[in-house]
This record gives sequence, structure tokens and C-alpha cells, in this order.
Amino acid sequence: MSGDGDFGLLSPVSASPAVVALTGDRGVIAAILDVEAAWASVLEEAGFAPAGSAAVVAEAAESWAYDAASIAERAKGGANPVIPLLADLRSRVRQLDAGHPGGAIGALSAVHTSLTSQDVLDSALMLLAHRVVSVLLAEVKGTTTALAALAEQHADTLCVGRSLTQHALPFTFGLKAAQWFHGVAAAARRLEALELPVQFGGAGGTLAAGTVLTEGSPLAEGSASSPFALADDLAGKLGLAPVPAPWHTNRLAVTGLGDALAALTDSFGKIASDLLFLSRPEVAELGEPLAAGRGVSSAMPQKQNPVLSVLIRSAALQAPGLAMQLHLAAANFNDERPDGAWHSEWQAFRQLLRLSLGAATQLRALAEGLRVFPEAMRRNLEISGPLLLSEAVASSVAPLLGADRSDAKARLQAVVDETLRAPAAEQARIYTKLLREAVPASKLSDEDLQALLDPANYVGEAAEISRRILAAYPEFSHTNPKGADRG
Repeated sequence: MSGDGDFGLLSPVSASPAVVALTGDRGVIAAILDVEAAWASVLEEAGFAPAGSAAVVAEAAESWAYDAASIAERAKGGANPVIPLLADLRSRVRQLDAGHPGGAIGALSAVHTSLTSQDVLDSALMLLAHRVVSVLLAEVKGTTTALAALAEQHADTLCVGRSLTQHALPFTFGLKAAQWFHGVAAAARRLEALELPVQFGGAGGTLAAGTVLTEGSPLAEGSASSPFALADDLAGKLGLAPVPAPWHTNRLAVTGLGDALAALTDSFGKIASDLLFLSRPEVAELGEPLAAGRGVSSAMPQKQNPVLSVLIRSAALQAPGLAMQLHLAAANFNDERPDGAWHSEWQAFRQLLRLSLGAATQLRALAEGLRVFPEAMRRNLEISGPLLLSEAVASSVAPLLGADRSDAKARLQAVVDETLRAPAAEQARIYTKLLREAVPASKLSDEDLQALLDPANYVGEAAEISRRILAAYPEFSHTNPKGADRG
């Protein structure tokens, strides 16, 4: 991490060597140089650069040889980092070419020919994103595998479902885990399906210089190449998607990726928000995995803070604003090269990648080590007692009361209202007593009443919903559920 200049001191969710290696200034420099080296290879293979040029440029494009601080300082002169980095690259190519064992081969002609700064930086940022997303999706699949396992393991583990902070209905922890899985898997599939395109348009987006290269240059004689074919070759070497036309002022590639990353961190935030509540000592249904030094307080030795959830939620709270910045920039791309809008993308784009990858790493650790406490779930479920089954009672008992449906429901609501006036400790007994008085045993036996008030009998299709969710995303569950399909 040394030499990057930003260690993530105030962004601990992304403060890791792996994140910095991919998204730090050194990672950006590496991506820019990789674009230039790939382009040199394209030109040599197409016959537009001397044989051996690509090898010289590739050797010159080793990122360790460049001073990131100097490049950043000099970038102010041209308002982008490609210009000073390109000057340094050309200098190294000259030196290496001059020292070539067989004599100078003219490798400098393979550097940046017919490109412009935006071609290189847009392609480099897409390449950077491609690298980050590959690692990110691997972390996500570790998370979803763990969540799928929790969903299956706890398919019948009862807990209380909450609505507007209050107890609502019986629920299962298996379904809660499946719904967490659902959010993450759906967002990840969307991200995985994105095509990250190469950029190739030249100074004004007309491919004028590329046309001169492929048609007007002496090197073009006998060549069937076109600027579009060269662009496709560059995409193939970088592992990016080819495009039918330059997209330098149409920023859907950038905003689409930003939206997908924000949606993914939204799904992370949902899980973190639930964990922050469910791990409170007075709730204690779940606990973060324990690790030495994790969750410590500077002042209170007894605390075990849910720091993984805190960090994940911090990323989820930042991501929408960063995605919005990308849209704001896209809406202000004036002319054929914007005056500031393009420049305002860079930090938001990189920070979204950093936060998403950092949060994905934290969430995987959380999901794989999550501690589940079914006894506490049952204890909290029973706080509301049989009142939690009021909806079931209304549906099943109202038709037995011999009155019109609205009157029957009003009578049952009166039973609930009277019960709620009693002390909490007495409510279960009083509700059962009043309900027994309201419904004759001839219409509802004691045994049937008890079954009606058993929360395990009122979880609907929880198990089937979970199964269907896992079956819809087999590539993310790794559990091979029976009947797995997308139909």
C-alpha cells in the first residue's frame, strides 16, 4: 500500500491491500499502461508498427517504473493523468528502443498513435472495473453460498416477522436468509451481465486519425484493417466488449456500471441494517463472527460492536450519491469533449468500485461466520404470544361466528383491543380466554384452537418461497436445489 498516498484511513470499509492494489493510483497507472501496451500490440499485428515494437512498449509499460506522485502533480497541466504518464512512457520507450540489441526499431511509432487521452482513460477505467468486478463477484458468490446454506439449514427455524418496527406475523429465519440471498443474487446477476466496453474515437470522436492510419499511411498499403477492426482487436486484448461506435459523450457504460454497483451495495445494506438490529443485546437473535481485535471499543472493554455491519452499511449509504454523481456528469457532457463533466466522473467511479469491493469482502466474512440463536428467536416470537396469530384467527374464526363478515371481524377486533388493555404478562392468557368465550367449542374445539394459535402453523409458503428463490439463481446458491430452474 505504500506509495498510493491514500491508505483508506477515513474509509475503513475499503482499507485493504487487495482493494488498494486494484483501485489505488498504482492500479490506475497499470490500467492506463496496459491499454497503451495492448494498442502497440494491435498496431504491430496489423502492420502499422515495426516488428518488435510491442515487446519494447510492454517492457516500458511496467507500472512499478512510474512515479505516481509526480504524474498526479503534472496532471494538472493537461487536466488528466494520461498526458504526463504518456510523456514518461515515451521517454522509457526511447531509452529501451535505443538500447535494443539489434538497434533501434522505431517502437515509438506504436505508442498512442491515433488515440486521444479520453480513449485511453475511458478504456483504462473500464479495464480497472473489469478487474474489480471479477474479484467482487467471487466475493459475492462466497456470500450467496453461505446465505443459501443458512436458508436451507434454518428453513423451519421460527422467528418473528416485523412490520414498521412492530411484531407482525410468525416468520422463519430460513426465509429471511433466502430474501437476503435474493437481493444480493439479483443485483449480482445484473452486474455480471454488464458489458464493459472499450473506447476508441480519436480526438473528436470521428476516428479521423485512425482513418489516416489505416488508409493514408504508407504502412497501410495492402492492409484490410479499418479503425473499427483495430478497436475490436484492442477490446479483445483487454478483455473488454467491442462497440459499434465511440461512446465518449454517451455515458451509459459508466452510469450503468454505477447503477449496478449501487444496487448491489443496496442489497448489502439491507442485510447490514437487519443485523444491526438483530444483534442488539435486547434482541440477540444473531451475532457477528468473533475475531481477535474486531468490535472493540476504545473506552468500554465489555463491548462487542457489530463492526462488519457498520462498515457495510457505511458503504451502502455512500454508494447512491456516487451513482448520482455519475448521472449528473453524464447529463452535462457538452460538445464533443466536455469541460469538467468527464473529469468529475473519475473519483466517483473509482470510489464506487472501492466501496463495493470492500463491502463485499466484509459481507462474505459476516455471512460465512454468522452466529444464529434460535432460542432467542423463539423467545422474542413469544413476546406477543397468541396475539401474533390475530390475522390467522380473523381468517379462520370469522366464518364460524354466524354473523356477516364485517361484524365478525369487529367482534374479533374487540377481543384484541380488550386484551391489549391488560398488562403484557397477562395478555396471552386473557386473549385465549376471550377468544374461547367468543367462539363456542361446538364450532372450534380446544385442540383446533391451540393449533390455530401455534405460530408454526402460520408461516404460509415460507419454505417454498425460499426454495423457489434458491432455484432461480443456481449459479449463486451452489446448493443445487431440487427442481432448480428459472421458469
